[in-house]
Amino acid sequence: MLPPSFTFSQSSLQDYADCPRRFELRYLRQLQWPAVESEPALENERRQQEGQFFHRLVQQHLLGIPAEKLTPLASTPDLRRWWDNFLSHPISLSGYTKYTEISLSAPLGGFRLLAKYDLLAIRPAQQALIYDWKTYAKRPRNEWMAARLQTRVYRALLVRAGARLNAGAPIPPEQVEMVYWYADYPSEPARFPYTPGQYERDWAGLEKLAAEIAAADDFPPTEDEKRCLFCVYRSYCARGVRAGQGEAAESELTEPEINLEQIQEIAF
Repeated sequence: MLPPSFTFSQSSLQDYADCPRRFELRYLRQLQWPAVESEPALENERRQQEGQFFHRLVQQHLLGIPAEKLTPLASTPDLRRWWDNFLSHPISLSGYTKYTEISLSAPLGGFRLLAKYDLLAIRPAQQALIYDWKTYAKRPRNEWMAARLQTRVYRALLVRAGARLNAGAPIPPEQVEMVYWYADYPSEPARFPYTPGQYERDWAGLEKLAAEIAAADDFPPTEDEKRCLFCVYRSYCARGVRAGQGEAAESELTEPEINLEQIQEIAF
C-alpha cells in the first residue's frame, strides 16, 4: 500500500497507466534500474544528459544571464543545435511574470500531487502559459501528447494551485495554455489550450486514478509487451533482457524528471 506521505507526479501516474508493475517496482519497492532503456546505451545516456543541460541553459537565460555568456557552454553538436534553435525562435513574453523551474502541489485524495514546471508565464487576469522544453529526436503527434498525463496534470494543477502566482486569485481554466517546445523542431510547438469542462474531467480522473492506485493490492505487468522493449525493469517480469534498438517507439517517449540539484552549477 502507498505510504501516507506518498506524493504523486505526472511521471508516477503515467508509469501506473502504462504498466502497474513498473509503478510498483519503481515507486513502492524502489528497485534500482537493472537494464538500459534502449540501445545504443551510451548514445541514449548522452542524449538524456544533454537534455538536462539544455534545460539548465534555458533556465539561466530566462533568469537574465545574457546569451553570449551561455553560448560557449553549449559544447556538443546536439546542445549547440538546440541552443541555436532556442535563440533563433524567441518566445515573446512581454508583460508576463516568469517563473522558471517552479513547483506546485495540491491535495489529491489522501495524498498530494506535485509538478515541476520548466516555465510558467503569468499575465494576471489574462493568460497563464505553461512551457515545457522537449529534446525528443522524433516529434510526437499532438494527439498523443494531448493524452499524456503530463498535459492533464500540469494544466489542472495550475488551475488548482496557481492562485499564489496570480495575486491570490484562482486561475480560470480558459486562461491556461500548455506549450511543448521541441528543441529539434523549434517552429512546430504543440499548443494545448484549456476549458472548464476539460479541467473538471481531468481533476476527477486524477482523483479516480489516485484512489485506484491507493486501493490496489496487485500490480500486474502491462499486456502490451512492446512497451517492455524500452522498460528498464523488463528482466524482473521475464520480458527479455535486451533493450529496443534506436529511438524508442513514440508510445514510449519519456524524459526523466529534471533534478537541477544533480546538475553541476554553471559558473560565471
